[in-house]
Amino acid sequence: MNRIAGMLLICATSVSVFSQELDSSLGTLITDRPDATESPSTVPVGYIQVETGAFFERYEEGDFKNENYTFNTTLVRLGILENLELRLGWDFIEQKTSGQNNVLSGFSPLLLGTKVAIAEENGCFPEIGLIGHLFLPVSAGRDYKPETTGIDFRFAFAHTLSERSSLSYNIGAQWGDDSPEAAYIYTLAYGLGLTEKLGVYAELYGDFPENHSANHYWDAGLTYLISDSVQLDATIGTSITEGQDILLSGGLSFRIPTKRQKE
Repeated sequence: MNRIAGMLLICATSVSVFSQELDSSLGTLITDRPDATESPSTVPVGYIQVETGAFFERYEEGDFKNENYTFNTTLVRLGILENLELRLGWDFIEQKTSGQNNVLSGFSPLLLGTKVAIAEENGCFPEIGLIGHLFLPVSAGRDYKPETTGIDFRFAFAHTLSERSSLSYNIGAQWGDDSPEAAYIYTLAYGLGLTEKLGVYAELYGDFPENHSANHYWDAGLTYLISDSVQLDATIGTSITEGQDILLSGGLSFRIPTKRQKE
């Protein structure tokens, strides 16, 4: 984890130098990480936003302990219209189970999706966005390759509570892992800016599968703006119901202009 943090810091410093001249016209970076709650805001037209990182999860069930390492949680977002972005994501996962010699590893199904900004915030009326994804089996490694295409969608909402605080939440549904069963998803996140650069958040999230018990989680973390276009983040969390024992995550997000924007 120390090596990952060092690499993220070096990358962030390099990108920050390049992006400083862009910050004043674009405003502060708004990301879809590190929490599970997606923002309703889209990436500015002509810009690419990259949100990447790594995380560690541990699960214990009876005598077995599973450890999951995700080394590349990259999401690439491209602003193509004032209220529309394209999204592309791919993760590399390694899973170890205590008492067993085999290790599962490989890429997860490629995420392909869009986000549409539906409405701007107006008084008590929240900012609203709609996000949808396909998860393509053809792109997955052998250990994580499903037979059918996964899908999810969610509505994203955001309220400004004060100059330094906000409340965001998502509702939606997802289908995956070769199962016809829908899981209805929810998230609720509170964010607070401690300074102009440092922010903290706390979040509840989970899902309600149609034929299985509900899963509920919490996490909390912080974000640090190196510049208006570069952000570092760190998160810790666990499950409220049985399942995940701990979640640790660190990441980097930045935006840069496309070739068309530079010209």
